[in-house]
Amino acid sequence: MDFSDWNDMTELGPPKSSSGLNETNKHRFILFFLILLCYCVILLVNISVIVIIILDKKLHEPMYILLCTFCMNGLYGTTGFYPKFLWDLLSPVHVISYSGCLVQAQVIISFVFSDLSILSVMAYDRYVAICRPLEYHCVMSKKKLSAIVCFSWMTPFCMVGMNVSLTSRFKLCSPYISRLYCMNWTIAKLACFPAETVVNNILTYITIIFYLFHGILIVLSYVYLIKTCANSIENRAKFMQTCVPHLISLFIFLVTILSDVMIIRYGSKDLPQAFKNFVAIEYLVIPPLMNPLIYGFKLTKIRNRILVVLALKTK
Repeated sequence: MDFSDWNDMTELGPPKSSSGLNETNKHRFILFFLILLCYCVILLVNISVIVIIILDKKLHEPMYILLCTFCMNGLYGTTGFYPKFLWDLLSPVHVISYSGCLVQAQVIISFVFSDLSILSVMAYDRYVAICRPLEYHCVMSKKKLSAIVCFSWMTPFCMVGMNVSLTSRFKLCSPYISRLYCMNWTIAKLACFPAETVVNNILTYITIIFYLFHGILIVLSYVYLIKTCANSIENRAKFMQTCVPHLISLFIFLVTILSDVMIIRYGSKDLPQAFKNFVAIEYLVIPPLMNPLIYGFKLTKIRNRILVVLALKTK
């Protein structure tokens, strides 16, 4: 499981596989088919919602366009993980090129930050729709919405890209990554000269602070939403119909991300490797799988459109 040039290649797991992949050898074919099934379902549900929104002109509204963006981002993030992971399950060695590792880190981290950006925009969209309905079409015009969607994708991509490009300069003193996939901080930990990582750390803190403001935007949006909806039965109905799916998606996102952070920061070495592996991939499994289902069942227009399609197929 070693290689000759550490700066050209890096490996997913040491000889005894701290990533835990070697522990799955007895059941790797079963695990392969389960993971493949999960990935296929993720592709199916996300692509279905995207296609329905694109083809139905009645759904060309800000809320549904943001949902379409949300599903597209889910496809983007999972593409950075599943194909390589499925390949590793069938391969006796778990190796990835250094450039491939950097690309995977870029995709997965930018996917996470993009998800948070889109969730914050969705919260603001619901705030404007319910609290300022007369201004809604002006505030969330097609031009402004296009700019917001580009911002939600390009900003995290560029911020993470700067950090990853800085990481690419490091000379590594070990070829082993202790996770199922590459992350920027796991690569930086392998740097021969820790002093080189100072700029990376500063940029990471700036990125975290920047996205904390996204969290503040979500909280403020819901503070105003709850105040507005408390005094109106009609607004409460709108809140239950359109905000509850968003809150569920936000809750799933926070739980999966914070679980991974807690395991990284405070996790005991005595915890089973399989458990740590599951926590590490939670946000690449649960949100991309659940979000389209939550919105598909809860939002009436999408649910009705799905039922129409299914009815036509049965005929």
